[in-house]
Amino acid sequence: MSTSTTEAQIRRTGSGLQVLQWPALSEHNVDAFVTTRDGGVSRGAYASLNLGLHVGDNDADVLENRTRVAEALHASLDDFVFCEQAHRPNVAVVTHEHRGRGARSVSDAIPMTDALVTTVPGVVLVVMVADCVPLVLHDPVAGVLACVHAGWGGTVRGVTPAAIATMRQFGSEPQNVIACVGPAIHPDRYQVGEDVVNAARVAFGDQLDAVVRPDGLGKWTFDLWRANTLQLVAAGVPESQVHVTGLGTGPSTPFFSHRAENPCGRFVAAARLRGKDLP
Repeated sequence: MSTSTTEAQIRRTGSGLQVLQWPALSEHNVDAFVTTRDGGVSRGAYASLNLGLHVGDNDADVLENRTRVAEALHASLDDFVFCEQAHRPNVAVVTHEHRGRGARSVSDAIPMTDALVTTVPGVVLVVMVADCVPLVLHDPVAGVLACVHAGWGGTVRGVTPAAIATMRQFGSEPQNVIACVGPAIHPDRYQVGEDVVNAARVAFGDQLDAVVRPDGLGKWTFDLWRANTLQLVAAGVPESQVHVTGLGTGPSTPFFSHRAENPCGRFVAAARLRGKDLP
């Protein structure tokens, strides 16, 4: 039931933000990181780098925080693309025309979508989380990039395999994909009910015991990291190329937790293909 983990680095960007990065991506033509709580202007329960416009924080503070994240990538907020995450297996293909969607308002985020795929350099794909797992998927051979938001609902409905399938439409081969699985609620504290177990049984069949286990209190715990790893491997991604951060969310961590802290902020996974004119 254990989840294998890989080294990830929390470091300061040139603009001063504290972010998590994967060494597995650093040698390829992609910029990607996961933000932490650190480096923003939000206050109270949202301190300090809250990036969610939908959680009750001051909008002006959130936009300043988002601008700081853009600066860390040497990008503009107009390059960012957000989606209205709905815990569904819906994937959007992002082009130049989507630049700026959801960056300043929830009203124009790409609707009912939990995975973004692009082949366009410079467009920054963003997914927001605060317990759900963010994934960055990159095929350096085909030049295809994806960001995925996978809570239990998206996971059992197959959002990660759907993202891989969409990448294949652009010439990506799963055996070439580097999959980076970000911070999420730790399996030991992600307690779920029978409805989730039943949905996981349908999704994972005889692998169910690798994903959920009884907690001794009449409920179960759910391992988002392992669940998405199993789906990636089933889709053809070599397990050696699945890099699980293994860092949990919560008050004593750098990452917001909706379950433990509600109300609270949101952190993001942000990624872009690096074109020849980008720093």
